[in-house]
Amino acid sequence: MLRWARAWGVPRGTLGASSPRCSAVSVAFSSGQGNADPRPLPLSYTLLDGETTLPAIVFLHGLFGSKTNFNSIAKAMVQRTGRRVLTVDARNHGSSPHSTDASYEAMSQDLQGLLPQLGLMPCVLIGHSMGGKTAMLLALQKPDVVERLVVVDISPVGTTPGSYLGDFITAMKAVDIPEKVPHSQARKLVDKQLSSVVKDPSVRQFLLTNLVEVDGRFSWRVNLDILAQHLDKILTFPQQLGSYPGPTLFLCGGNSKYVQPSHHSEIRRLFPQAQIQTVSNAGHWVHSDKPQDFMDAVNSFLA
Repeated sequence: MLRWARAWGVPRGTLGASSPRCSAVSVAFSSGQGNADPRPLPLSYTLLDGETTLPAIVFLHGLFGSKTNFNSIAKAMVQRTGRRVLTVDARNHGSSPHSTDASYEAMSQDLQGLLPQLGLMPCVLIGHSMGGKTAMLLALQKPDVVERLVVVDISPVGTTPGSYLGDFITAMKAVDIPEKVPHSQARKLVDKQLSSVVKDPSVRQFLLTNLVEVDGRFSWRVNLDILAQHLDKILTFPQQLGSYPGPTLFLCGGNSKYVQPSHHSEIRRLFPQAQIQTVSNAGHWVHSDKPQDFMDAVNSFLA
């Protein structure tokens, strides 16, 4: 029976950019055992070198994602902007530690611990979906930490569409792989077992990139139990009374329903300088569906 793993992001496009002339620092921490300590967790991250006089760009992935979701875009951003670029695994995701606390407050605290440690304040904070909610909360709580904010296809209003995610978690937990099978065979078995619930082949293929082998057994790395327990809270956003005064871009997929026109008034209440821009022919994963349009929009906003 499978243990747990990271997943999600569904990359549907690539940038094809050559590697930037910069060094990458990758730090990975082993998953802890249900840490409920309110202190920040030591997140796994990759930092690409760039000009230290400019605010760094920090990417936050969505639910079940990881820092690798932004690998191509991060490298292209270094080339196009000359800035340092940081990609981060959220708690309970990727190579970051696990915790029984999956709240946005806790994820914001993790970043408040990491960013000053790396000397990346203030930064340009870019968050997709769950990462967008973490980014919004951090900007509202600590506006001096965030020089500019980009929120990708999510809003601070209501419940996120995503009732199917609970079914995905259940299906992932139920996957059964015999011991001592080759990785290629394990992938085929998981793909077949997930197909009755995860209909989109591209989603399944993304999930399968996160299948890992540990001591001869295959496992998922995301903390599925905790995310399942807290899914309702993850799909909402904590009520906020303050506002973030800095420049803000809400970048929405033209084919997505995550940000509705009825959300705009609350967006502008919390983020008075917000621009709301739509990327045509993109779904919820704007950066994967239309990577060049995503890059152009972000670079225009930075300019």
